[in-house]
Amino acid sequence: MAMAMARRLVRPLGGIANRVFLLQQQKTHPFIFNNLNRNYMSEMRREAFEENILRLLRYEIRYELERSPPTQPIAKFDSFTIDERPGEQWIKLNKKFGENEDIKVEVTMFDASIPVKKGGDVSAADDVLLHMTMIVNVHKGEGNDVLEFVCSAWPNSVEICKVYMRGQNGIVDQPYVGPPFNLVGLLFQLVICRELDDELQNSLYDFLETRGINDELCVFLHQYMKNKDKLEFIRWMEKAKAFIERK
Repeated sequence: MAMAMARRLVRPLGGIANRVFLLQQQKTHPFIFNNLNRNYMSEMRREAFEENILRLLRYEIRYELERSPPTQPIAKFDSFTIDERPGEQWIKLNKKFGENEDIKVEVTMFDASIPVKKGGDVSAADDVLLHMTMIVNVHKGEGNDVLEFVCSAWPNSVEICKVYMRGQNGIVDQPYVGPPFNLVGLLFQLVICRELDDELQNSLYDFLETRGINDELCVFLHQYMKNKDKLEFIRWMEKAKAFIERK
């Protein structure tokens, strides 16, 4: 019992001695002591800051997965095969058409939007129309030429913006890319030039339609990209979380 009492008496004295020692060290070596203290406080703040980021990332990942979890991307639509391009902002579709045509379609994720008036074609809950850029390449046989369509993919319609010929392995500097497809294209020209004839415009739409580049494809692409947008967001947060957790 006497030994236990002695330990209880000595223990607080030890704490006092430690504080006296630290005060003496601070007076004797103020620069070293203050530098160590600053480093310690800086490390504590960094760890607290990173833990807060991790907490927010974990919450956002859980929220996205529980609220409306993304689905596994499908690999085919109609006669197209789909390359999802995980981690990238675009996808690629390929198909064969007829005996000698190769169709390649590259589609961006949502890259623009326009406001929608109330009472329009979209639901009242939506106030914008989302836009995607779609580039369609048609290659025939053994030749090197590619007929390329630059299009806008709207939620339920395809709009041709530009049509031109290029080489399969790239284009030359300053190529002639044809006239504006319609009057909208004229707004982006610095010189006055002719608009494509209405009948020719319709024929080019028919050309794409017969190859599966149509309104139904746009509806599918918008659904697909909404799912990809969620997938890529979750992937990004998981990669950021793993990086911050790394020691």
